[in-house]
Amino acid sequence: MKQVGDRTSENLSPLATLQKAKAYRISIIVAFLLLAVLAFLLSCAIGSYQASISQVFRAIFVDTEGTARNIIWNVRVPRNLVGACAGACLALSGAMLQGMMRNPLASPNIIGVSSGAGLGAMLVLVVWPQFTYLLTPVAFLGGLATTLLIYSLSYRGGIQPLRMVLSGIAISSLFGAVNNAILIFYSDRVQSALGFMVGSLSAKSWIHVRTIWPYTLVGILLALVSAPRLNVLTLSEEMAIGLGLKVERTRMFFIALAALLAAASVSVVGIMGFVGLIVPHIVRLLIGSDYRYLLPASVFLGAALVMLCDTLSRTVFMPIEVPVGISLAVLGAPFFLYLLRRRKLV
Repeated sequence: MKQVGDRTSENLSPLATLQKAKAYRISIIVAFLLLAVLAFLLSCAIGSYQASISQVFRAIFVDTEGTARNIIWNVRVPRNLVGACAGACLALSGAMLQGMMRNPLASPNIIGVSSGAGLGAMLVLVVWPQFTYLLTPVAFLGGLATTLLIYSLSYRGGIQPLRMVLSGIAISSLFGAVNNAILIFYSDRVQSALGFMVGSLSAKSWIHVRTIWPYTLVGILLALVSAPRLNVLTLSEEMAIGLGLKVERTRMFFIALAALLAAASVSVVGIMGFVGLIVPHIVRLLIGSDYRYLLPASVFLGAALVMLCDTLSRTVFMPIEVPVGISLAVLGAPFFLYLLRRRKLV
């Protein structure tokens, strides 16, 4: 029996035929992995201190002291690792939300998951900074509660994609207003929250790497293991039930996992938009909708996208550093409008 996701058809286009080839799919995943590695090396080499790729390798694997070692190992490597983890988390979260909700516009920031996680993180950062060690758990609870709320608002005899998007926009606007109110009431702490509000990798260190990588690793492993169930979940509920899948239990699992990944990213780098929307669509156009391949490809492309955008943000207006969240918004907003036009939802 063929795995769900390998859809057969007598009249497939050349691209669709190519997408069904396992070797082609694996080659795309490897290409995205190499792109992520290249983005990491370039980001470590480019900046106010210019280094060659060979110097980057020496600073990481050979040298134990010196200017290159201090700048590359202590500043750029942890910054890029945090960016890679955040990009992977958001891309994976968006891919799972799109599959679970059968909604091409679903992503952590569009449907409000990032806003809920961001509100929880903002409360800890600004209102109760003495509980900073609870940042990620509180952000997770905020993202999970928001996802469940939006899911319940959009469910009426089944998932309603447009109602879900509109509910997410409304909830995001509400939480944005609450965040602004918090900043007004605690105006003396605004400066510390500015980078968080737009998403930034500035001043990220090995402490932040140690914070985010366990959530990233666990989330990726759980998602990859569960990919066949996500393939079944993308079918109609009747077909999924007929195939023996416990639909509601599986859906709750993916909601919790997507919220955890989004919360891990938000709690460390702040609210970065559009990664979870752009990346799964690019991957889907190249290798199709089989989540056994789409999820790992999204992980690598999400990591590469954030690192490349951060490199541009650091260097284009040097010595001024633009937060990476702004670069991602500039890239993602036109793509979102394109999707709306293409899907004829507006």
